[in-house]
Order: sequence, then C-alpha cells, then structure tokens
Amino acid sequence: MPINRRQFLAHAMLGGALAPAARAADDDLVVFAAVSLTEVLRTITAAHWHGPRLRFSFAASSTLARQIEQGAPAHVFVSADEAWMDYLVERRHVEPASRRVLAGNRLVVVRRAATPPASVDESLQALRSALRGGVGSGAPDRVATGDPAHVPVGRYAQAALTRLGLWADVAPRLVRADNVRSALIFVERGEAAAGIVYATDAPIAHGVQVVARFPRDSHPPIRYLGARVNGAPPAAGALLDLLGGAGAQPLWRAAGFDAAA
Repeated sequence: MPINRRQFLAHAMLGGALAPAARAADDDLVVFAAVSLTEVLRTITAAHWHGPRLRFSFAASSTLARQIEQGAPAHVFVSADEAWMDYLVERRHVEPASRRVLAGNRLVVVRRAATPPASVDESLQALRSALRGGVGSGAPDRVATGDPAHVPVGRYAQAALTRLGLWADVAPRLVRADNVRSALIFVERGEAAAGIVYATDAPIAHGVQVVARFPRDSHPPIRYLGARVNGAPPAAGALLDLLGGAGAQPLWRAAGFDAAA
C-alpha cells in the first residue's frame, strides 16, 4: 500500500508508529491500537482470527489518532480513551455506528522493589505513601506517567490525583512520557521512583510491582473503544465483532482487563 508525501510527513512528525502499517499489503487489515493493548490483541487474534492478515501499529492513542487524521492507511482504530475516539468521529475519519467498547482497565501505582507486598491497597494513605517524595529532591522522587496533555493514562492520572487532592504535590515531580509503556520503562530503569500506569502493564515489567490502586470512582472509567476507519473493508467490522464478542472476553480477563461494559 503506497504512502504519499502527506502521509510520510505525518509519520515523520508524529513519532514513527506508522512504520508497520506502511509495509502492509493491499489485502492486509491495518489496526492502529493503544500500546497498552499490544499483548492482548495479539493473543486474541492469534487464537480466534481467521480473516485477512493483520498489521498492527501500537502507540499512544493521541499519536495514532493524529496519524489517521493525516491520512495514514489504517482500517481499525482502538483507543485507550473516549476523547481521542471522539476526536476522529468529530472530524469524520471513523464510522460512528461502528464504535464499541471492547474492555476496561484499572489505574495503579508501581514501584521497583525486591519483594511484592502482601496486599495492594487503594486507600488514600497507601497512595500518598506510594507517591511519596519531596519537590526538587531529584530523580528518585519523580513519578512517571503519560503526558496529561494528550496521553490517555496521563489524563486519567491527573483526574485521579486532582480528585484525591494529590495533584499539587505530584505535578512538579511528574515525568511526562509519550505513552504508558515509556512511563513503565522510566520506573524499570530507576529514573522515576514510581509510575502511574494501567494494571495490565505492570506484569510485563521487570522488577516492578503494583503497590497501590486508585479507587475506580477517582477518575473517568477506563474504556478501550474500537471503530472502523472510513473506507475500511468489511473485515474491519468482523474484527471488532471478534474483539468485543463473548469468545474474546476470557482472554481479556486473563490479561487483567475488565470485561466490556
């Protein structure tokens, strides 16, 4: 599938997530999806998909939405929040009628530690302890998450911290990553003392553990939404039916996601 100059420039400006899709053949189905879904989407489709070959491009939902806006060759968009799906719906790049919730997630705090805690608390005291550190005291006290200006996990984090009265303390120490997996890497490397990530990201990290959970009512519900990009072939709808269907739900749950609601 050829990439014109406009698409190439969009790719160059928006961080490179277009590369896998750029190599797609004309009959491949190209899926742009939030990076936090990397493993689960591959697992579900490997087990149940019998349609055209899939080409995945995983990145921050904001990056992918902007690439689609610039004409990137995508057929399915799966966003980690409603805002970026709304962004494309409002600009008439995806089909509103195809939009559906596929799964949900939790927001947690992770830290590096040798021994996992006996239990994971979601009390305000536990969250304060997990995010502890003084302003200006250096990298060990920094907290990594997605950039709240455009990355969904960062938006959820800011909403939760604000609701719980913790934003004023954490904001000056925030490491604003370009996606949730990058935030996790900052914690893995010891470049941040703590990270605010999705519950499903923590198990893939090395030497990182969940130490606190945010109450579900402290932020908007974390929902992954999928939709067909305008002009996508019928197989795009079939893939969304699979991902949101009953057969996929055990695999979503096995990966730590909440069932579609």
